[in-house]
Amino acid sequence: MGVHIAKSTDERIVIIGGGFGGLELARRLRKANYQVVVIDKNNYHQFQPLFYQVATSGLEPSSIIFPFRKNFQKVRNFHFRLAEVDAVDTKAKQVKTSIGDIDYDHLVIAAGAGNNFFGNEQIEKYAYPMKSIKESLKLRNKILERFEEALSVNPEERGAYLTVTIAGGGPTGVELAGTLAEMKRYILPKDYPELNFDEMRIVLVEGAKHLLSAMSEKSSEKAKQYLEKLGVEVKVDTRVNDFDGKIVQLSDETTIASKTLIWAAGIKGNFLKGLPDETLGRGNRILVDEFNQVKGLENVYAIGDVAMMVTEAYPNGHPQLAQVAIQQGNLLSKNFKRKILGKSLSGFSYRNLGTMATIGRNKAVVELPKYKFYGFFAWTVWMLVHLRSILGVKNKFLVFLNWVWNYFTYNLSLRLIIKRNDDLKD
Repeated sequence: MGVHIAKSTDERIVIIGGGFGGLELARRLRKANYQVVVIDKNNYHQFQPLFYQVATSGLEPSSIIFPFRKNFQKVRNFHFRLAEVDAVDTKAKQVKTSIGDIDYDHLVIAAGAGNNFFGNEQIEKYAYPMKSIKESLKLRNKILERFEEALSVNPEERGAYLTVTIAGGGPTGVELAGTLAEMKRYILPKDYPELNFDEMRIVLVEGAKHLLSAMSEKSSEKAKQYLEKLGVEVKVDTRVNDFDGKIVQLSDETTIASKTLIWAAGIKGNFLKGLPDETLGRGNRILVDEFNQVKGLENVYAIGDVAMMVTEAYPNGHPQLAQVAIQQGNLLSKNFKRKILGKSLSGFSYRNLGTMATIGRNKAVVELPKYKFYGFFAWTVWMLVHLRSILGVKNKFLVFLNWVWNYFTYNLSLRLIIKRNDDLKD
C-alpha cells in the first residue's frame, strides 16, 4: 500500500528523521525545485542538548520541542508524514513505513543514533537512558520517586535510594551530574527535610582517562575539579560492567549500592533494514563518501549521527555532534541545488566551531578554535549559544525565563511526577 502524497513535477526528496541534520536540510530546501517529504515517528523536533534539564525538573518538555508543520507553514511542496520506518528498498526506490510505502527520487537518511548498551541486556533492562523527551520525562519521574521511596524504607537501605550513578563522562553526563549536585545542595533538603542528604551520592563513571574526552586535558581536568567541588564522586578509566537494578558493578571490581543508573555511555547509529551489508560501518553507522552519498548506492544519502565519513582527519568518522549534522545538512542542500543547475558537487569538510559543557551555576568549560575559557564567562557563552539554537521565539523566551527564575530563586518549579498508563508498570 502506497502513502498518498500530492504528485509534483519536481523530483521528490524523502528525508528520514527530523533531527538537527534532517531539519536543516529541509529548511534549506524551502525554495528549491524539489518536493520534500519528511518522515519522523514524532511530529516535533527535539532539542537534545537540554534533555538533561527536563530530566532534572529545570525545563518543561514543551519548551525544547517544536512542531515540524509549524516550521513549514505555507512552504510549497513540503509534506510531513508521522510514521516509523521499517526498511528501505533501494531497487524499487521506496521507504517502507508503518503507514505504507513512500516512493522517492532521492533518499536522505538522517535517522540519528540510539542508545548503545554494548550487548548488556541487564543494563538495557534496568538503566535509564536519555535519548528522547519521553526517556527524559521517565527519568525525571524516577529520580523524584527515589526520594519519595527513601522516606518509607529502612534506614540501612536508604543509601541505595539516594545514590545516583551516571555512566558516561561526556557533556551529557557531566552536565547531569552538576545539576543533580546543585539540587542536592539547594533544593532537595527543602523538599525532603526528613532525609539526610549527606547520605546522597552522585557518582560519575567514565571509561576514558579523562572526562569530556573530545576536549583538551586542561578542560577535562577543570570540569573534574568543578564537579568534585560540588560533591560529585568522579571515577575515570572505569567502566560500568553490570547492573541488576540494585547494585552497579564496575570494571575495577568495586560495586555501588544504587537503585538509579543513568546511561549516557554510548550511542549507535540507527542503521536501516534493506541497506546492503557493505554499507554498515563502525558503530552501526552508514558508510558515505565525501558528498554524503551512501557507498555503492545511487541517489541515497546519509547525514548526521548515522553517517560515517572516513577522512584523514577523522579515520573513525566525524564526532556525533549537532554541528556535524547541521553542516552536512546545509552542504547537501547546496549540492541538491547544484544538481538541478548541472554544476559539480562540493565535498564535505567539517568546520569545528568549538565544544562546551556547563557544570552547574556559573561554571562551564568552553573550547573555541582559538580560545579556551572557563567559569562565569564560559557559562554565559554556553547559555547564549543554546538559546540561539532553540527553535521558536516563544521557546527561547520560556527557556530564558526558566533559567532566570532558577538562577535567582535557587528553585526548580517542575518537580512533578506525572506518569502515563504504560509507565505505571515500572
